[in-house]
Amino acid sequence: MAIGIDIEDISRFKDKPEAFINRVFTVNEISYCTGYANPESHFAVRFCAKEAVIKALSGLDIKGVAISDIEIYLDKNNCPQVRILKELKRQIVFEVSLSHDRTKAVAFVTAHLP
Repeated sequence: MAIGIDIEDISRFKDKPEAFINRVFTVNEISYCTGYANPESHFAVRFCAKEAVIKALSGLDIKGVAISDIEIYLDKNNCPQVRILKELKRQIVFEVSLSHDRTKAVAFVTAHLP
């Protein structure tokens, strides 16, 4: 098993250029985040999760997954999930926890082989 964690200032995601948003986030993530009055907190926490996924994958010696290859979504129970948008040589099981307050966003991810 491997872990990854990331923390970000939410203010860094306020008024980000559209080019950045489109490069880093999927269409589904953008649709979800922009559905809120303050989308920056939702973008920030998803960015944290993507960074944490990359760190956890690195702990399993899996390289070559870009931030744009990762999608963070909510399942039918509103629990955050990770989807890797490219083929990996091994199947990976992720667990993810997201949190944010008014100024900070944080994500914690575990990754392991089934």
